[in-house]
Amino acid sequence: MTDPFPPHLSSPLLSLDHIRAVLQRLEDTILFQLIERAQFAKNARMYEPGAFKELKEREQWDGSWVEWFLRETEAAHAKCRRYESPDEYPFTDPALLPKPILPPIEYPKVLYERSVVNDNKRIWEWYRDEVVPTITRRVEMGDDGQYGSAATRDVEVLSALSRRIHFGMFVSESKFRSAPASFIGPIQSRDRDALEALITKPAVEAALLVRLEGKAEVYGQDLNTGDESRRKIDAKEVVRLYREFVIPETKVVEVDYLLKRLDGLSEADIEELRQSRAS
Repeated sequence: MTDPFPPHLSSPLLSLDHIRAVLQRLEDTILFQLIERAQFAKNARMYEPGAFKELKEREQWDGSWVEWFLRETEAAHAKCRRYESPDEYPFTDPALLPKPILPPIEYPKVLYERSVVNDNKRIWEWYRDEVVPTITRRVEMGDDGQYGSAATRDVEVLSALSRRIHFGMFVSESKFRSAPASFIGPIQSRDRDALEALITKPAVEAALLVRLEGKAEVYGQDLNTGDESRRKIDAKEVVRLYREFVIPETKVVEVDYLLKRLDGLSEADIEELRQSRAS
């Protein structure tokens, strides 16, 4: 099998400018959705399996309210072929989702293999256990009964986080194509540390966190009162969430993708990649 994406075949979807623009737009989306979720209480029972007897009685659902809400939302989106897109991954088991009603779209094939990585389980657990308690800390009441509204925001935040983190596969493919010879050895030796070093740009990460904090400071203000104690969200907490999970977890996805990048290629194909030079 010859590599379907040799370095000389470039795609505008893999240009660093395009990738950077997508990631920066997702910063805004995630930040705004976090602010929207932060207006509601923690509502801990929404995340507890079996906490809503109505779901068991009427839907035969033993999981949590938010997981049920995800399934229902993603079922509608699946019918509209959302998860046919190479940068969209459902939290619900795809086997439980309906087939698209609309005809398929021929998306440009830019990733080596679709769905080789899915990090949504870890994203869900982190969001439930770390993000929700953090961003709702300023809300006085622990449960406000706004289960529909709060779950709607949960689904929006989770979808944006998933897209942002899984977009790391596009980053990995772009970097691999730019210098395949640098990656082949670490991939073959399964050296995660070496691969992470190849994809990590500390200056870029530092600039991202500075930019994110600036946005969170501005958008998190309560402009009606100017009262800092009534901020919509704590900018430093948003930065911490990115620094401690979003960035590291994106790297996990990037490395997981790279470890699959040579699957199915012959020794001759790999040697050709090793000798190639990106255009």
